[in-house]
Amino acid sequence: MRKLWTEHVVWTRSYIVAAVADQPDAPVAANRLMKNQEDIGNAVGSIYGAAAGQQLTKLLKEHISIAADIIKAAKAGDKAGQQAADAKWQQNGVAIADFLSKANPNWPRATLVDMMKTHLTTTTNEVVARLTKNWDADVRAYDEVYRHILMMSDALSDGIIKQFPQKFGGGATSTTGKK
Repeated sequence: MRKLWTEHVVWTRSYIVAAVADQPDAPVAANRLMKNQEDIGNAVGSIYGAAAGQQLTKLLKEHISIAADIIKAAKAGDKAGQQAADAKWQQNGVAIADFLSKANPNWPRATLVDMMKTHLTTTTNEVVARLTKNWDADVRAYDEVYRHILMMSDALSDGIIKQFPQKFGGGATSTTGKK
């Protein structure tokens, strides 16, 4: 989970930097970011089944597509378009939280909604800092995105280990040191 979710924020960062600066590598970064969503879906599918993995992949790809729409609208100064895309992004975040909470009783819906909202907020802060060329804030925002995604990936790992201890050596200690 840590590797996959770290890649999520690393490739998101690569896309943000390239897209905001209108660099020719933006589509390549976007494609790699979309591949990461498949990788996350496949990992979840290896535990919860192929259909669950495909559903999560679909939700995560929507997450990335909407983020790209937010960046495009923000760059164009289209406040209404940005607000509409952000509303869709928030709904998508809740849909991801709903999907995950139904899959695992160790992932309470309210906790997942809060984690997704924090992920969206920290990513938005990263985009805003980059767009406004506030480089110190940009670095701080990415640091916060990265810190949060590690916490989120550990929480997801802990829930999987608790739900399927037999797949992980019985009472094995999780990433946070708890049984």
